[in-house]
Amino acid sequence: MSIFNNKSILAWLQYFSENTDIDLATVRILDITGSARNLMPAVHANPSVLVFTDGNHPEVFYNMWDEGMGDCEVWYNEGSEPTGPMKHNLLSEMIDRGVNVSAAMLINNPHAHSAYRIGLDNSSFSPGTIRYVDPEIRAVILKKLNLDENETICCVSGESIAVEAAIAVKRGNVVAVEYKPGDFQTMEENLVRFGLRNVLIVDDMESYSHRWPVPDVAFLVASPKLETELKTLVHVNPKIRVVIYTLEFSFMSRIPGMLWDNGIKPTEVMKLEVSKLGRKDEIEVQPAPWIFSGQAGLDEA
Repeated sequence: MSIFNNKSILAWLQYFSENTDIDLATVRILDITGSARNLMPAVHANPSVLVFTDGNHPEVFYNMWDEGMGDCEVWYNEGSEPTGPMKHNLLSEMIDRGVNVSAAMLINNPHAHSAYRIGLDNSSFSPGTIRYVDPEIRAVILKKLNLDENETICCVSGESIAVEAAIAVKRGNVVAVEYKPGDFQTMEENLVRFGLRNVLIVDDMESYSHRWPVPDVAFLVASPKLETELKTLVHVNPKIRVVIYTLEFSFMSRIPGMLWDNGIKPTEVMKLEVSKLGRKDEIEVQPAPWIFSGQAGLDEA
C-alpha cells in the first residue's frame, strides 16, 4: 500500500508548482511505493515525471545513468516533507546518491519520446543465451495479446515479449516462465537493464503457485510441455486468453486440438512473414512463425 494519500500528493504538487516553472498539467505522476511500478520506462516516455517513492531505492540514479539518462534533471529537497529549499541536479551528478527517505522528486527528460514504441530493437536486450524474435513479428504478437495496462500476462519462453509486455502493463504484472538456467539469468539481466519491477521469473509452472498473480492472458512458445501448460493456465483462470507461437509443423497441426481439449476456443490463426533488404542488396527472410489465438470459457453461459 502506498504511503502517499491524496492530501500529501496535493501538497507535493503545490510545492513543486511554487518552486519550479514546470507546467504540472503535462507531468506524469508515478507512485512506486508499495507496488511493482516501473520508473525507467515512464521516464523514457514522458518529459516530466513526478515520482513518489519510499527510501528503498539505493541504486535508482545509477541504474538510470547506466541506461543513458545522465542528462535528465532531478528536482528535489532534502527532507520527506514538501517544505524547505528546492534543489536540482543532472542525474549524472547524483548516481551515488540513491533515495533513502520517503519523498517526491521531479525528473525532467529532455529526450523523452511521446509514447512507448512497440517493437524494440533486439540490440536493446541483454544478449545472453536468447535468440530474440524479429522486432516486427514481436510487434504483431503484442497487438494480438491486446494488453490492458492493469492485466497480468504469463509469458512462457517468450523473453522479449515478457519485457515489452511488462512495459505495456503499467499497473499489471508479468509471470515469465524460463525453464533453462541460461535464459533465466538473461531475463534477470533484462529486468535490470529496463528497470522492470513488475516481472516475476519462475523456472516451472506446472504447479502454479497461489502466491503468483493470476494471468488474464498467456503467451506461449510451443514446446513438448504445451499441453500441460494449457491445462495449468485454464485451471488457474477458466477464462484465460492465449496466444501461441510456433515455427514447427508438428506443433502447428496439433495446436487446434490441444486448444479444444482444454476448453479454449481458437479465435484466429495467422502466419507472419518478414523479409528485409540486407547489406548486400539481398533479400533476407526472417523465420516465419504461425500464431494461434484462443479464448477459454466462451461457451459458458
